[in-house]
Formats: sequence, C-alpha cells, structure tokens
Amino acid sequence: MTVDAKLMSDEAQNSEKDQSDAQDPPVNDPPEEASSTPETTRPGFDWYVLRVASNKENRVRDALERKVKIEQLEDRINRILVPTTKEKRMRSGVARIYQRKLYPGYVFVEMRTEDDGRIPENVWFVVKETSGVGDFISSGGKPSPMPKHDVEKMLASMVAQEETPTLANLNFKTGDSVKVNEGPFENFEGVVEEINTQKGTVRVIATIFGRETPIELEYWQVEPV
Repeated sequence: MTVDAKLMSDEAQNSEKDQSDAQDPPVNDPPEEASSTPETTRPGFDWYVLRVASNKENRVRDALERKVKIEQLEDRINRILVPTTKEKRMRSGVARIYQRKLYPGYVFVEMRTEDDGRIPENVWFVVKETSGVGDFISSGGKPSPMPKHDVEKMLASMVAQEETPTLANLNFKTGDSVKVNEGPFENFEGVVEEINTQKGTVRVIATIFGRETPIELEYWQVEPV
C-alpha cells in the first residue's frame, strides 16, 4: 500500500467536514501569489508523513518551524507543509470561502535522515516534544519516505489551492441524473441542465405532472442517483 493510499484510508475515518468547520476560518485576505510549478524536493532530503492530533495540523507546523530555526536544524528539516484546498460553501445565495485540509491528521515534513534511514536524536527530540505530535508513518522502526508520485501529488496540491475555489461537496455534473433531497420538490428526480458555480445553483429538468419542467435549486438540495 502506498503512503497516499494509507492516508486516504485513514482520512475516510475522520469527520472531515466537522473538523474543517471547527478549525479553518473563512478566507478573507487576498491569497498569496503561488508559483506555477511546485518546488522540487531539496537534494539529499525526502518527504515524510507525520501523524498529528486532529485540528492541530497548523499549530504543529508553526511550532516545528519555530523550533527548527531556534535549534538551527535547517540542515535536517527543510519544509513543513499542511496541504489545503479552497472551497466555496453557499447557503441561501451567500458564498463563503474556506480552506479545507486535504489530509486531516497529518503534516508533511521534508527531512534528511541518517544514512541508515533513522532520525538523528536531536531532530527526533524536537519533533516528539512538540504538542500534538504522534509519530511518523514508518516501517521497521524507521520513518518511511513518501514515493515520488505521492510527493508530486502533494506538492501539486500546494499550487492548486490558489486556483478558483470549487463548490464544496459538488459531486455531480451537467447531464447527471439527480434527486431533490430538500425543499418543495423533495423526492423529484431529474437531469442536471446547468450548474452556476458563481451563485451556487443548479437547474434541473424534472418531470412534474407529466411535463418536463426546469427548476432552479441550490446545489446542496440535490444529490446524484
């Protein structure tokens, strides 16, 4: 099983939406400029996955970054990342932008280990003594470096987060069959004719009293069938 597959398996056990709502505030400030391509891994370093307490990913990252500078461990730890993506959540026509963590419960550390793959004692002490830290995903008592394709996917997500935010939980597209799950047309079924991502609405062609009728709903009022 790849590291990415392991993360997705563990991630499914988290209540992701509730965690995001509790931890991540709406995005109000303009996003920082992002590079067009993800920065490559520093020569001699590998990426490792650190388990942390839920909803403490950002605190752990910030604390580790401070400790690395104080202890002058830049030759051992380079970057510490918490990948996120921007999501638009709408209710009654009002949109708010949130940062959703892609891997809740994990922090990614670009680190250089010893030649035998073990973490130097001074580095491990700094990491382990940070509040909220669990352990690295490991094998045989040594942290497991992420496979190259998993690293590329993770780094690419750091660039993609500055793209136009998608609607949260939008799991259907134009032409899909859907069912209305809330409102005056509840339980009616139809086909998606148009999705307005700016307003957060969807136009569905439903058969009502024997006639095909277009109805406009908020996207969260329908679900795929």
